[in-house]
Amino acid sequence: MDKRSTLESHRPGCMNDSRWIPAHERYAGDEGDRSPRRATVSRFGADAFSGAGAMSRGYEYARDPEAIYRLSAQRVAEATDVSALPPALVTLAYRLVHACGMPDIVGDLRWHGTPVEAAADALRAGAGVLVDCEMVAGGIIRARLPAANTVRCTLNDPRAREIQRRERTTRSAAAVDLWCAHLPGSVVAIGNAPTALFRLLETLTDTPELRPAAILAFPVGFVGAAESKRALVEAGLGIPFVTLLGRRGGSAMAAAAVNALSGPLAG
Repeated sequence: MDKRSTLESHRPGCMNDSRWIPAHERYAGDEGDRSPRRATVSRFGADAFSGAGAMSRGYEYARDPEAIYRLSAQRVAEATDVSALPPALVTLAYRLVHACGMPDIVGDLRWHGTPVEAAADALRAGAGVLVDCEMVAGGIIRARLPAANTVRCTLNDPRAREIQRRERTTRSAAAVDLWCAHLPGSVVAIGNAPTALFRLLETLTDTPELRPAAILAFPVGFVGAAESKRALVEAGLGIPFVTLLGRRGGSAMAAAAVNALSGPLAG
């Protein structure tokens, strides 16, 4: 065995590393057949690989999609105190809790104006959605957007890299500079980069005529996330927004906020 083969055979998780297969299942079939794949087939059944026959039922769990959504919505509602929220924000709060599994986030929500109504009206009128990363874009349920609305992410636009180099900033902040033609009346959803939110605030301070219909701000992390959201709260821009104070946030929450505009979790 050559050096490469030796390394491959001892790589953690390799198919030929027998340490990952229980001893009593390690070698199935004839004594001469010492194939880990044969052991796997023995454990789960050949149909798991061939696609024939019924799915193996090794665990008891909910399988009906509609029932799962109903039960999830019920449990989120039971676990989440929304008594301090205006009625229009309740569905959005439930969606956020469903996305992260943490009912206590509701106490850290902050908002200005009527962000849900403003964003929903804008979408019905055909406004686009501007997002800071592809993960937010990927989480938005396009089929539920009311007017086949455009979801636009400029993070991977080559021009963003040019701006990044020229301005010595992050690519996320540079990508916001490419939003200007699309910002007026749009719905902005930020779920990753604090620098994107900071740059948005700078842009709107300098050019208030570019104001979007609403800002859904959920940047996440240990560097700048809490500060950028606090800056939004204190900016006094007069634009409807909803945000989550502190380090918590993320793409799933930003996408969930957009999805909440189209209706409740189990709708």
